[in-house]
Amino acid sequence: MNKTIVITVLSLALLGSLLLAAPARKMIQIKGSDTMVNLVQILAEEYMGKTPGAAIAVLGGGSGTGITGLINQTCDVANSSREWKPKEIDQAWEKGIKPRFFVVAVDGLSVIVNDKNPVEQLTMAQVGALYRGEIKNWKAVGEYQKPVSLYGRQSNSGTYVFMQEFVLGNKNYSADMKEMNGNAQIIEGVLQDEGAVGYVGVGYLFDQSGQVRKGLKILKVSKEPGGAGYMPTDKAAVDSGDYPIARPLYMATNGKPKADVGGLLGWISGPEGQAIVEREGFFAIGPNHKAQNEKNLR
Repeated sequence: MNKTIVITVLSLALLGSLLLAAPARKMIQIKGSDTMVNLVQILAEEYMGKTPGAAIAVLGGGSGTGITGLINQTCDVANSSREWKPKEIDQAWEKGIKPRFFVVAVDGLSVIVNDKNPVEQLTMAQVGALYRGEIKNWKAVGEYQKPVSLYGRQSNSGTYVFMQEFVLGNKNYSADMKEMNGNAQIIEGVLQDEGAVGYVGVGYLFDQSGQVRKGLKILKVSKEPGGAGYMPTDKAAVDSGDYPIARPLYMATNGKPKADVGGLLGWISGPEGQAIVEREGFFAIGPNHKAQNEKNLR
């Protein structure tokens, strides 16, 4: 019996030493854009399912959260639905972080209203005027006698910044805008408010059957008064620039990605990843973005 006990103790000790010596599996940490969080979670799940040993955690919190996380080295990849600001790039370099940018999808940022609203189309200028609070009632752009209710994102959101820069002309949002945590909350607000207008990523417009969510209306947007209006769901219009509120979606790393992160980003940029991007309602990247991604992987 004593011999058996000794052998058992030695076996447990050997097992313990082997466990201590085994390297812990590295978890890829991804943070940032709420527009991208569902898409990137799905991409991560599919990638882990076909890549033995891959471990990926994806969190939202807004583009600003992801960018800060990469600068402070609390994540491996930062998702952002806008370009980095010059001051963010400066902060990164001051801390020894050398951001590289990978475009993984294209988003037609969508202007939505409650389907009780008869308005079908707005100009870029009208969308900006709505969100600056200069248009208070829908009758200013049609025949709908209803006060305007504004739904938008919080200031740490890349979508908030993108809209402010490209649609509001770098002017302030109306103080009356309801600041929501994410796309899903904006949609819920618009569904319940007949005077509402909101903006969401194109991938959030559809239900599980691929149909536009019941109760929502997507507005056409034109560049100029009297000009042709285009839908954010029209890939050709997004690619050509005819739909004026389109943007690339970025994943950023600190310098050349390590092998595990590079494998993920290469797969997302490839045919399988891009097929999922389109399946989830966003648009696949074009050859120029793909070539830049491949260059940044080297």
